[in-house]
Amino acid sequence: MTTTAPRLGTALARLLILAAALLGTLLAGAAPASAHAALTGSDPKDGAVVATAPKEVNLTFSEQVAMSADSIRVLDPAGRRADTGEIRDLCSGSIVRYGVELRAGLPDGTYTVAWQTVSADSHPIAGAFTFSIGAPSATSVALPDREPGGGLVGALYGIARYLSYAGFAVLVGGGAFVLICWPRGAGVRPVQRTVVRAWLTLTGATLVMLLLRNPYTGSGELSDAFDLAGLKSVLETKTGAALTSRLLLLGAAALFVAVLFGAYTRRTDPKEKKDLVFGLGIGGAVVATGIAGTWALAEHASTGIQPGIAMPVDILHLLAVAAWLGGLTVLLIALYRAPSVERTAVERFSKVAFTSVAVLAATGLYQSWRQVGSWSALTGTRYGQLLLVKIGLMGVLVGIAWISRRWTQRLADLPSGGLSSADLSPADLSSAEKETEGVEEGEASEVDETSESDAVPEADAVSSVSEAEGASGASPDVDPERAAQLARQRAAVATARRKRERDADPERSGLRRSVLTEAAVAVVLLAVTTVLTTTEPGRTEEEAGRSTSASGPAAVPDRPVDVRLPFDTGGVDGKGVVRLSLDPGRTGANGLHIYVERPDGKPLDVPEVKVALTLEAKDVGPLPVAPDRIQAGHWSASGVQIPMPGEWRIQVTVRTSDIDQTTLDKNVKIG
Repeated sequence: MTTTAPRLGTALARLLILAAALLGTLLAGAAPASAHAALTGSDPKDGAVVATAPKEVNLTFSEQVAMSADSIRVLDPAGRRADTGEIRDLCSGSIVRYGVELRAGLPDGTYTVAWQTVSADSHPIAGAFTFSIGAPSATSVALPDREPGGGLVGALYGIARYLSYAGFAVLVGGGAFVLICWPRGAGVRPVQRTVVRAWLTLTGATLVMLLLRNPYTGSGELSDAFDLAGLKSVLETKTGAALTSRLLLLGAAALFVAVLFGAYTRRTDPKEKKDLVFGLGIGGAVVATGIAGTWALAEHASTGIQPGIAMPVDILHLLAVAAWLGGLTVLLIALYRAPSVERTAVERFSKVAFTSVAVLAATGLYQSWRQVGSWSALTGTRYGQLLLVKIGLMGVLVGIAWISRRWTQRLADLPSGGLSSADLSPADLSSAEKETEGVEEGEASEVDETSESDAVPEADAVSSVSEAEGASGASPDVDPERAAQLARQRAAVATARRKRERDADPERSGLRRSVLTEAAVAVVLLAVTTVLTTTEPGRTEEEAGRSTSASGPAAVPDRPVDVRLPFDTGGVDGKGVVRLSLDPGRTGANGLHIYVERPDGKPLDVPEVKVALTLEAKDVGPLPVAPDRIQAGHWSASGVQIPMPGEWRIQVTVRTSDIDQTTLDKNVKIG
């Protein structure tokens, strides 16, 4: 059975639709990009009710973050700033903690803490929580619902990130393919255009990321991309320095491309050409390593465990990806667009690809251990699940590459010659067919009749048309319409010949199909890799979870539960305030103190005070507590048992006379 190559347009359309479907399936249920640093604690904690105003608010993170003057804001119930705006660095050893001082004399009520910063691997994180002084109150502050790095700015930044990876792969891999595997390809226009466009893509994407960096990590407003003050602040960050360095290195890469496709192609002396290849190889390797280093210095590899090992490994990983996928892209372009591709070029690339896969396996194994760290994180975190998808796609890609290698080995057994796309190119076939489709039915009939009456063989058709064209230019007696018909006939005959030759060469068409499929899977693989760079590593996520679990729920205070409840029984001397303290505010035995005061703060002696505790989520309670009167306005109970953590409802009943009483309640979180 004869194997035929698919048409480029139709095959590409099908494969791109498949790639889009796979990518859509992958990302359809995806949450917004997760943070790479996590808030592991705060003082006061979320939902805490404190008796007196704290002097400052502290936040603890799982890894280092970059703080600015407005990274932590504390807002009072009316939405006014309650902090001094001075961020304090409270880091000690491995503990990453920052705080902001509060103004003196803050009134009772509910306060909102809104924070936004950038983690050490360049990704924005943000959040908000509330605490109350004295007693909770209504607040006009709306908690932000926008995810950090989301919205239109986040989408554009993500697209630019993906394009930067793709541009880097094709630029570096394409240059390496020409220099190592196919030196003659430096003079092939489609190859030149592909590599130059990759340079333009990487440069443009880097500029876009630099402009969008300020709104991406800040306001989220696209208009802030042109804020010069914001751009200046970005340039002072680690990510800004990495992007700027990448632009400078791309200037050197432009020189490399110019020499490769200019002076190198014009060299004829073998010694001069060899010396130039050596210089291009050394210079290109240095520039490529430098560009890859801009990712390693600013993202995952620069933070976490073993950054000194992780960064070189990350650079090797990126270079191996570029050598394989970038070279694959240029090979695909060459197979479909170049006049011919030598068999030896495909064989050399097969060896380069094999080496790249080996490097990818070794570096990927280390990166997986470093970012995941455990089997539970591999299957129970989003990063681990995406990593499994990437490993699966890598397996598919290696399988297709093995098929391509088999096609290459079959070609090695054929007579010497190149992989000619001049006689096999589906793009040329498509254009020839389009030319003949425009022929009117009458013209087509005339061409057929002419072909039958003159009995022009296929080999003579071309010469006949050439003579007709020459005659049309020299003699006004030749009918121009007749010459045009013969030209279309020649194109149709050439199309049929090329199709027969293509169908008779299953090895070459099979190689083209396998390489095209390889490239399509690589598009999805690159997308998954891009998503991985914006997802919290599994190791970090699990460590943050363990830290939170060890200290109890995030909303549980680390100090006694203090509640202040105003009351009014309606009778004589029936107004006042109940202050309740539960110490230490954890599961197990607690000491309970209740203070009943008049509106002016003086003790109020009441006949009876009762307390009940209810955990509605677990159907526990109400658990009655009968405190003892210690003195006027002071009631106490020891050994109050809290059987389990959760959000408990505390009910306090105050009786000010034989017939006047009221019951107050407040929900508090107890660890």
